[in-house]
Amino acid sequence: MTGIKIIYLANIVVAGYIGITSLFFPRISAATVFQNAYPSAEFIRLIGCLWLAIALISVLGLWRPLSFSPVLLLQLIYKGIWLLVVALPAIKNNQVYPSGMAVFFLVWVLVLPFVIPWAAWVK
Repeated sequence: MTGIKIIYLANIVVAGYIGITSLFFPRISAATVFQNAYPSAEFIRLIGCLWLAIALISVLGLWRPLSFSPVLLLQLIYKGIWLLVVALPAIKNNQVYPSGMAVFFLVWVLVLPFVIPWAAWVK
C-alpha cells in the first residue's frame, strides 16, 4: 500500500504543478513542460485540466487508495498511447517533441503496472 501512496503523492506534486501552470500560465508551461513543442495555449490549458483532475483524485487516493486506483490505469493507458503514437514517431522522424515529458511518461509506464492493485479489481 505504501507504493501506491508514493505514486499518489508524486501525482499531487507533479500533475498538480503542471495542471496549475498549464491552466493559469500556459506560456510558461509551453516553454518549460512542453519545451515549446506545442504552441497552442488552448491545447495546453486542456491538458492542464486533465492533470489537475489527476492531482485532485490523487489527494482522495491518499485516504482511499484502492477506491481511486483506476486513475492510475487511466495514466498507464494515456501515457503509453502518447509514447507510442506521438513520441516514438517524433523520435523516429527527428521531429520536435517534449523529451522531458517522454522520459517521465516512460518511467511512469514502467512503474505503474507494479503499483496498480490488479487483484483488488478482480474480486
